[in-house]
Amino acid sequence: MEKLIAGQVVTYTGDPFEIPPEEAVQVLSDAAILIRDGRVVSIGGREHMRVKHPEAEFHDHGPALIVPGFIDAHAHYPQTAMIASWGKRLIDWLNSYTFPEEAKFADRAYADDIAARYLDLLLANGTTTVTSFCTIHPGSVDALFEAAEQRNMRVIAGKTCMDRDTAPEMLRDTAKAAYDESKALIERWHGKGRAVYAITPRFSPTSTPAQLDALGKLWAEHPSCLMQTHLSEQTDEIDWVKGLYPTARDYLDTYEQFGLVREGALFGHAIHLEPREIAHLKAMDCSLIHCPTSNTFIGSGLFDMGARKSEGHRVGLATDTGGGSSFSMLRTMAAAYEIGQLTHTALHPAQLLWLATYGSAQALRMEDRLGSIAPGMEADLTVIDLASTSAIAQRAIRAETIWEEIFPTVMMGDDRAISATYVMGERAVV
Repeated sequence: MEKLIAGQVVTYTGDPFEIPPEEAVQVLSDAAILIRDGRVVSIGGREHMRVKHPEAEFHDHGPALIVPGFIDAHAHYPQTAMIASWGKRLIDWLNSYTFPEEAKFADRAYADDIAARYLDLLLANGTTTVTSFCTIHPGSVDALFEAAEQRNMRVIAGKTCMDRDTAPEMLRDTAKAAYDESKALIERWHGKGRAVYAITPRFSPTSTPAQLDALGKLWAEHPSCLMQTHLSEQTDEIDWVKGLYPTARDYLDTYEQFGLVREGALFGHAIHLEPREIAHLKAMDCSLIHCPTSNTFIGSGLFDMGARKSEGHRVGLATDTGGGSSFSMLRTMAAAYEIGQLTHTALHPAQLLWLATYGSAQALRMEDRLGSIAPGMEADLTVIDLASTSAIAQRAIRAETIWEEIFPTVMMGDDRAISATYVMGERAVV
Protein backbone atom coordinates (compact mmCIF):
# COMPACT_ATOMS: atom_id res chain seq x y z
CA MET A 1 0.00 0.00 0.00
CA GLU A 2 1.27 3.42 -0.96
CA LYS A 3 0.93 6.32 1.46
CA LEU A 4 0.83 10.06 0.95
CA ILE A 5 1.90 12.12 3.96
CA ALA A 6 1.11 15.81 3.50
CA GLY A 7 2.22 19.00 5.22
CA GLN A 8 5.06 21.50 5.01
CA VAL A 9 7.99 19.32 4.00
CA VAL A 10 11.64 20.08 4.81
CA THR A 11 14.18 19.08 2.17
CA TYR A 12 17.94 19.62 1.93
CA THR A 13 19.98 20.84 -1.01
CA GLY A 14 23.32 21.30 0.77
CA ASP A 15 25.14 21.86 4.04
CA PRO A 16 23.76 25.00 5.75
CA PHE A 17 27.18 25.57 7.32
CA GLU A 18 28.73 25.85 3.83
CA ILE A 19 26.05 27.73 1.89
CA PRO A 20 23.36 30.16 3.12
CA PRO A 21 21.05 28.19 5.45
CA GLU A 22 17.87 29.27 3.68
CA GLU A 23 19.29 27.95 0.42
CA ALA A 24 20.51 24.67 1.91
CA VAL A 25 17.25 23.89 3.73
CA GLN A 26 14.01 24.31 1.80
CA VAL A 27 10.46 24.19 3.17
CA LEU A 28 7.87 23.06 0.62
CA SER A 29 4.77 24.77 1.97
CA ASP A 30 2.03 22.58 0.46
CA ALA A 31 3.57 19.21 -0.30
CA ALA A 32 3.04 15.48 0.00
CA ILE A 33 5.51 12.62 0.31
CA LEU A 34 4.79 9.36 -1.52
CA ILE A 35 5.95 6.32 0.47
CA ARG A 36 6.10 2.73 -0.72
CA ASP A 37 7.55 -0.25 1.18
CA GLY A 38 8.92 1.99 3.91
CA ARG A 39 10.87 4.29 1.60
CA VAL A 40 10.34 7.71 0.08
CA VAL A 41 9.41 7.46 -3.59
CA SER A 42 8.81 11.10 -4.51
CA ILE A 43 7.73 14.51 -3.23
CA GLY A 44 5.36 16.90 -4.94
CA GLY A 45 2.55 19.39 -4.50
CA ARG A 46 -0.24 18.15 -2.22
CA GLU A 47 -3.10 18.23 -4.73
CA HIS A 48 -0.92 17.11 -7.64
CA MET A 49 0.19 14.05 -5.67
CA ARG A 50 -3.39 13.22 -4.65
CA VAL A 51 -4.55 13.30 -8.25
CA LYS A 52 -1.54 11.32 -9.45
CA HIS A 53 -1.86 8.66 -6.72
CA PRO A 54 -5.61 8.38 -5.99
CA GLU A 55 -5.31 4.92 -4.40
CA ALA A 56 -2.66 5.97 -1.88
CA GLU A 57 -3.62 6.10 1.78
CA PHE A 58 -3.70 9.83 2.58
CA HIS A 59 -2.41 11.32 5.83
CA ASP A 60 -3.01 15.07 5.87
CA HIS A 61 -1.11 17.00 8.54
CA GLY A 62 -2.31 20.40 7.33
CA PRO A 63 0.27 23.15 8.01
CA ALA A 64 2.42 20.96 10.30
CA LEU A 65 6.12 20.75 9.52
CA ILE A 66 7.37 17.36 8.30
CA VAL A 67 11.07 16.78 8.91
CA PRO A 68 13.30 13.72 8.73
CA GLY A 69 13.02 11.68 11.93
CA PHE A 70 15.34 13.07 14.59
CA ILE A 71 18.62 11.20 15.06
CA ASP A 72 20.11 11.15 18.57
CA ALA A 73 23.78 10.35 17.99
CA HIS A 74 24.92 9.66 21.59
CA ALA A 75 22.88 8.40 24.53
CA HIS A 76 22.88 5.97 27.44
CA TYR A 77 19.54 4.17 27.52
CA PRO A 78 20.39 2.48 30.87
CA GLN A 79 20.33 5.93 32.48
CA THR A 80 16.67 6.52 31.57
CA ALA A 81 15.34 6.06 35.09
CA MET A 82 17.92 8.36 36.73
CA ILE A 83 17.79 11.23 34.25
CA ALA A 84 17.91 14.67 35.94
CA SER A 85 19.77 13.46 39.02
CA TRP A 86 20.99 16.37 41.08
CA GLY A 87 24.39 17.98 40.89
CA LYS A 88 27.99 16.81 40.99
CA ARG A 89 30.82 16.75 38.47
CA LEU A 90 31.18 13.94 35.96
CA ILE A 91 33.21 11.47 38.01
CA ASP A 92 31.14 11.93 41.18
CA TRP A 93 27.95 11.79 39.14
CA LEU A 94 28.99 8.46 37.60
CA ASN A 95 29.79 6.94 40.99
CA SER A 96 26.72 8.35 42.77
CA TYR A 97 24.03 7.70 40.19
CA THR A 98 25.08 6.06 36.95
CA PHE A 99 27.03 3.02 38.08
CA PRO A 100 24.48 1.90 40.71
CA GLU A 101 21.71 2.18 38.10
CA GLU A 102 23.68 0.32 35.44
CA ALA A 103 24.31 -2.55 37.87
CA LYS A 104 20.55 -3.26 37.79
CA PHE A 105 20.86 -4.35 34.16
CA ALA A 106 22.23 -7.71 35.25
CA ASP A 107 18.49 -8.44 35.55
CA ARG A 108 17.26 -9.02 32.00
CA ALA A 109 13.65 -8.24 32.92
CA TYR A 110 14.73 -4.84 34.19
CA ALA A 111 16.69 -4.21 31.00
CA ASP A 112 13.66 -5.15 28.89
CA ASP A 113 11.44 -2.75 30.84
CA ILE A 114 13.81 0.19 30.51
CA ALA A 115 14.57 -0.50 26.83
CA ALA A 116 10.87 -0.46 25.94
CA ARG A 117 10.24 2.63 28.06
CA TYR A 118 13.21 4.43 26.53
CA LEU A 119 12.35 3.78 22.90
CA ASP A 120 8.73 4.83 23.46
CA LEU A 121 9.96 8.06 25.04
CA LEU A 122 12.11 8.67 21.97
CA LEU A 123 9.24 8.08 19.56
CA ALA A 124 7.00 10.39 21.59
CA ASN A 125 9.68 13.06 21.13
CA GLY A 126 10.04 12.47 17.39
CA THR A 127 13.34 10.59 17.56
CA THR A 128 13.46 7.62 15.21
CA THR A 129 17.15 6.65 15.39
CA VAL A 130 19.49 6.52 18.37
CA THR A 131 23.08 5.56 19.08
CA SER A 132 23.25 4.24 22.61
CA PHE A 133 25.67 2.78 25.10
CA CYS A 134 24.33 -0.25 26.93
CA THR A 135 25.94 -1.75 30.07
CA ILE A 136 28.60 -4.43 30.50
CA HIS A 137 25.82 -7.04 30.48
CA PRO A 138 25.23 -8.62 27.05
CA GLY A 139 21.56 -8.94 27.96
CA SER A 140 21.29 -5.15 28.05
CA VAL A 141 22.29 -5.09 24.38
CA ASP A 142 19.85 -7.85 23.46
CA ALA A 143 17.08 -5.99 25.31
CA LEU A 144 17.60 -2.78 23.34
CA PHE A 145 17.96 -4.42 19.94
CA GLU A 146 14.91 -6.62 20.55
CA ALA A 147 12.81 -3.61 21.58
CA ALA A 148 14.02 -1.73 18.50
CA GLU A 149 13.22 -4.69 16.28
CA GLN A 150 9.65 -4.72 17.60
CA ARG A 151 9.33 -1.04 16.65
CA ASN A 152 11.32 -1.35 13.39
CA MET A 153 13.62 1.44 14.62
CA ARG A 154 17.18 1.89 13.44
CA VAL A 155 19.34 1.61 16.55
CA ILE A 156 23.12 1.66 16.90
CA ALA A 157 24.32 0.18 20.18
CA GLY A 158 26.94 -1.91 21.92
CA LYS A 159 28.03 -3.53 25.15
CA THR A 160 29.87 -0.99 27.30
CA CYS A 161 33.33 -2.31 28.18
CA MET A 162 35.16 -1.45 31.43
CA ASP A 163 37.92 -3.53 33.04
CA ARG A 164 39.97 -1.04 35.04
CA ASP A 165 39.59 -0.73 38.81
CA THR A 166 38.46 2.88 38.33
CA ALA A 167 35.05 1.32 37.66
CA PRO A 168 33.16 -0.53 40.42
CA GLU A 169 33.81 -4.26 40.59
CA MET A 170 30.17 -5.10 39.84
CA LEU A 171 30.52 -3.33 36.45
CA ARG A 172 33.91 -4.64 35.36
CA ASP A 173 34.60 -7.23 32.73
CA THR A 174 38.02 -8.23 31.34
CA ALA A 175 39.84 -7.60 28.09
CA LYS A 176 38.96 -11.12 26.95
CA ALA A 177 35.31 -10.88 28.02
CA ALA A 178 34.98 -7.51 26.27
CA TYR A 179 36.31 -9.02 23.05
CA ASP A 180 34.41 -12.32 23.25
CA GLU A 181 31.06 -10.90 24.32
CA SER A 182 31.20 -8.00 21.88
CA LYS A 183 32.11 -10.37 19.06
CA ALA A 184 29.17 -12.63 19.88
CA LEU A 185 26.83 -9.63 19.92
CA ILE A 186 28.19 -8.42 16.58
CA GLU A 187 27.50 -11.83 15.06
CA ARG A 188 24.00 -11.86 16.56
CA TRP A 189 22.91 -8.32 15.73
CA HIS A 190 25.09 -6.32 13.34
CA GLY A 191 23.20 -5.82 10.10
CA LYS A 192 20.14 -7.74 11.26
CA GLY A 193 17.18 -5.69 10.11
CA ARG A 194 17.94 -2.10 11.06
CA ALA A 195 20.42 -2.95 13.85
CA VAL A 196 23.99 -1.63 13.71
CA TYR A 197 26.64 -2.59 16.25
CA ALA A 198 28.97 -0.06 17.83
CA ILE A 199 32.08 -1.33 19.62
CA THR A 200 31.88 0.51 22.93
CA PRO A 201 34.73 1.20 25.35
CA ARG A 202 33.11 3.57 27.84
CA PHE A 203 36.19 5.79 27.89
CA SER A 204 39.89 5.24 28.38
CA PRO A 205 39.86 5.95 32.17
CA THR A 206 37.75 2.81 32.74
CA SER A 207 39.59 0.53 30.31
CA THR A 208 43.08 -0.90 30.59
CA PRO A 209 45.44 -0.71 27.61
CA ALA A 210 44.87 -4.46 27.17
CA GLN A 211 41.12 -3.94 26.78
CA LEU A 212 41.48 -1.04 24.36
CA ASP A 213 43.92 -3.15 22.35
CA ALA A 214 41.45 -6.06 22.25
CA LEU A 215 38.64 -3.78 21.09
CA GLY A 216 40.87 -2.20 18.45
CA LYS A 217 41.62 -5.68 17.09
CA LEU A 218 37.91 -6.54 17.15
CA TRP A 219 37.08 -3.42 15.15
CA ALA A 220 39.76 -4.28 12.59
CA GLU A 221 38.08 -7.67 12.19
CA HIS A 222 34.62 -6.07 11.82
CA PRO A 223 35.30 -2.75 10.07
CA SER A 224 31.66 -2.12 9.12
CA CYS A 225 30.79 -1.62 12.79
CA LEU A 226 30.96 1.82 14.35
CA MET A 227 32.97 2.62 17.49
CA GLN A 228 31.61 4.94 20.18
CA THR A 229 33.27 6.39 23.25
CA HIS A 230 33.87 9.66 25.11
CA LEU A 231 36.58 12.26 24.61
CA SER A 232 37.59 15.42 26.50
CA GLU A 233 34.30 16.05 28.24
CA GLN A 234 35.71 17.79 31.34
CA THR A 235 39.07 19.26 32.25
CA ASP A 236 39.42 17.15 35.41
CA GLU A 237 38.66 14.07 33.32
CA ILE A 238 41.53 14.99 30.99
CA ASP A 239 43.87 15.31 33.97
CA TRP A 240 42.68 11.89 35.14
CA VAL A 241 43.47 10.38 31.74
CA LYS A 242 46.94 11.91 31.71
CA GLY A 243 47.65 10.32 35.07
CA LEU A 244 46.48 6.90 33.88
CA TYR A 245 48.27 7.09 30.50
CA PRO A 246 51.45 9.08 31.26
CA THR A 247 53.15 8.28 27.95
CA ALA A 248 50.20 9.31 25.73
CA ARG A 249 50.58 12.53 23.74
CA ASP A 250 47.03 13.59 24.66
CA TYR A 251 43.63 12.09 25.43
CA LEU A 252 42.98 11.12 21.80
CA ASP A 253 46.27 9.20 21.73
CA THR A 254 44.93 6.81 24.37
CA TYR A 255 42.56 5.55 21.66
CA GLU A 256 44.78 6.16 18.66
CA GLN A 257 47.57 3.83 19.74
CA PHE A 258 45.07 0.94 19.80
CA GLY A 259 43.49 1.48 16.39
CA LEU A 260 40.37 3.23 17.64
CA VAL A 261 40.76 6.49 15.71
CA ARG A 262 39.52 6.24 12.12
CA GLU A 263 36.41 6.74 10.04
CA GLY A 264 33.42 5.33 11.88
CA ALA A 265 34.64 6.53 15.28
CA LEU A 266 32.09 8.55 17.25
CA PHE A 267 33.58 10.74 19.98
CA GLY A 268 31.02 12.08 22.42
CA HIS A 269 31.51 15.65 23.74
CA ALA A 270 35.01 16.50 22.37
CA ILE A 271 34.94 19.90 24.06
CA HIS A 272 38.45 20.57 25.37
CA LEU A 273 40.53 19.48 22.39
CA GLU A 274 44.19 20.26 21.79
CA PRO A 275 45.36 21.42 18.35
CA ARG A 276 46.89 18.04 17.48
CA GLU A 277 43.66 16.27 18.41
CA ILE A 278 41.55 18.62 16.28
CA ALA A 279 43.80 18.14 13.26
CA HIS A 280 44.02 14.37 13.63
CA LEU A 281 40.30 13.87 14.17
CA LYS A 282 39.69 15.73 10.91
CA ALA A 283 42.44 13.87 9.04
CA MET A 284 41.00 10.51 10.13
CA ASP A 285 37.43 11.61 9.31
CA CYS A 286 36.10 10.85 12.80
CA SER A 287 32.79 12.19 14.05
CA LEU A 288 32.30 14.59 16.96
CA ILE A 289 29.00 14.35 18.82
CA HIS A 290 27.75 17.55 20.46
CA CYS A 291 25.74 16.95 23.66
CA PRO A 292 24.63 20.46 24.70
CA THR A 293 22.09 19.74 27.46
CA SER A 294 24.54 17.35 29.10
CA ASN A 295 27.44 19.77 28.81
CA THR A 296 25.51 22.47 30.64
CA PHE A 297 23.80 20.14 33.14
CA ILE A 298 27.05 18.54 34.32
CA GLY A 299 29.06 21.76 33.82
CA SER A 300 31.45 20.30 31.27
CA GLY A 301 32.09 23.27 29.00
CA LEU A 302 31.15 24.81 25.66
CA PHE A 303 31.56 22.90 22.40
CA ASP A 304 32.69 25.26 19.64
CA MET A 305 30.32 24.37 16.81
CA GLY A 306 31.40 27.28 14.61
CA ALA A 307 35.07 26.32 14.74
CA ARG A 308 34.53 22.59 14.27
CA LYS A 309 32.18 23.01 11.30
CA SER A 310 34.42 25.60 9.65
CA GLU A 311 37.25 23.04 9.90
CA GLY A 312 35.09 20.49 8.09
CA HIS A 313 34.40 18.01 10.88
CA ARG A 314 31.46 15.64 10.88
CA VAL A 315 29.32 16.80 13.80
CA GLY A 316 26.26 15.07 15.17
CA LEU A 317 23.79 16.23 17.81
CA ALA A 318 22.73 14.23 20.85
CA THR A 319 20.78 14.26 24.09
CA ASP A 320 23.33 12.20 26.06
CA THR A 321 20.54 11.01 28.35
CA GLY A 322 20.82 10.69 31.29
CA GLY A 323 23.71 13.20 31.56
CA GLY A 324 21.53 15.27 29.29
CA SER A 325 18.38 16.45 31.02
CA SER A 326 15.85 15.84 28.24
CA PHE A 327 14.78 13.12 25.79
CA SER A 328 13.75 15.85 23.33
CA MET A 329 15.86 16.75 20.33
CA LEU A 330 13.94 20.05 20.19
CA ARG A 331 15.28 20.89 23.65
CA THR A 332 18.70 19.71 22.49
CA MET A 333 18.57 22.07 19.50
CA ALA A 334 17.62 24.92 21.83
CA ALA A 335 20.61 24.16 24.06
CA ALA A 336 22.88 24.00 21.01
CA TYR A 337 21.65 27.46 20.03
CA GLU A 338 22.35 28.80 23.52
CA ILE A 339 25.86 27.34 23.58
CA GLY A 340 26.40 28.73 20.09
CA GLN A 341 25.57 32.19 21.39
CA LEU A 342 28.17 31.79 24.14
CA THR A 343 30.80 30.71 21.58
CA HIS A 344 29.95 33.57 19.17
CA THR A 345 28.12 31.39 16.63
CA ALA A 346 24.47 32.31 16.12
CA LEU A 347 23.03 29.05 14.78
CA HIS A 348 20.20 29.50 12.27
CA PRO A 349 17.11 27.31 12.87
CA ALA A 350 17.81 25.64 9.53
CA GLN A 351 21.26 24.66 10.81
CA LEU A 352 19.76 23.29 14.01
CA LEU A 353 17.23 21.11 12.17
CA TRP A 354 19.96 19.91 9.83
CA LEU A 355 22.23 18.95 12.76
CA ALA A 356 19.45 16.93 14.41
CA THR A 357 18.77 15.02 11.19
CA TYR A 358 21.22 15.01 8.29
CA GLY A 359 24.18 16.15 10.38
CA SER A 360 23.71 13.26 12.80
CA ALA A 361 23.17 10.84 9.90
CA GLN A 362 26.40 12.07 8.37
CA ALA A 363 28.20 11.59 11.69
CA LEU A 364 26.92 8.00 11.74
CA ARG A 365 27.95 7.57 8.09
CA MET A 366 24.35 6.74 7.21
CA GLU A 367 23.42 9.79 5.18
CA ASP A 368 22.74 7.49 2.21
CA ARG A 369 19.65 6.13 3.99
CA LEU A 370 18.78 8.44 6.90
CA GLY A 371 18.46 12.10 7.75
CA SER A 372 16.72 13.58 4.72
CA ILE A 373 13.44 13.32 2.85
CA ALA A 374 14.38 12.32 -0.67
CA PRO A 375 13.67 9.46 -3.10
CA GLY A 376 15.12 6.18 -1.89
CA MET A 377 15.56 7.24 1.73
CA GLU A 378 14.09 5.28 4.64
CA ALA A 379 10.77 6.93 5.50
CA ASP A 380 11.45 7.93 9.10
CA LEU A 381 9.55 11.18 9.59
CA THR A 382 8.65 13.56 12.40
CA VAL A 383 5.59 15.80 12.16
CA ILE A 384 5.83 19.02 14.17
CA ASP A 385 2.96 21.26 15.26
CA LEU A 386 4.29 24.81 15.03
CA ALA A 387 1.62 26.11 17.44
CA SER A 388 1.66 23.34 20.07
CA THR A 389 1.28 25.61 23.10
CA SER A 390 -0.33 28.98 23.61
CA ALA A 391 3.07 30.56 24.28
CA ILE A 392 4.50 29.23 21.02
CA ALA A 393 1.34 29.98 19.02
CA GLN A 394 1.18 33.62 20.08
CA ARG A 395 4.76 34.12 18.90
CA ALA A 396 4.51 32.07 15.72
CA ILE A 397 1.44 33.95 14.49
CA ARG A 398 3.54 37.12 14.27
CA ALA A 399 6.18 35.44 12.09
CA GLU A 400 6.92 37.00 8.71
CA THR A 401 8.95 34.03 7.37
CA ILE A 402 8.76 30.27 7.81
CA TRP A 403 12.00 30.32 9.81
CA GLU A 404 10.57 32.91 12.20
CA GLU A 405 7.62 30.55 12.61
CA ILE A 406 9.81 27.49 13.22
CA PHE A 407 12.25 29.06 15.66
CA PRO A 408 9.84 29.42 18.64
CA THR A 409 9.15 25.69 18.46
CA VAL A 410 12.87 24.95 18.39
CA MET A 411 13.40 27.11 21.47
CA MET A 412 10.26 26.28 23.46
CA GLY A 413 8.96 23.02 22.02
CA ASP A 414 8.84 19.59 23.65
CA ASP A 415 6.95 16.33 23.12
CA ARG A 416 3.68 18.31 22.86
CA ALA A 417 4.96 19.68 19.54
CA ILE A 418 5.26 16.19 18.02
CA SER A 419 2.03 15.51 16.14
CA ALA A 420 3.17 12.17 14.71
CA THR A 421 6.22 9.99 14.27
CA TYR A 422 6.59 7.63 11.31
CA VAL A 423 9.04 4.73 11.29
CA MET A 424 9.68 3.28 7.83
CA GLY A 425 6.42 4.88 6.74
CA GLU A 426 4.33 3.45 9.57
CA ARG A 427 2.89 5.73 12.22
CA ALA A 428 4.30 4.90 15.65
CA VAL A 429 1.78 4.36 18.44
CA VAL A 430 3.17 5.40 21.85
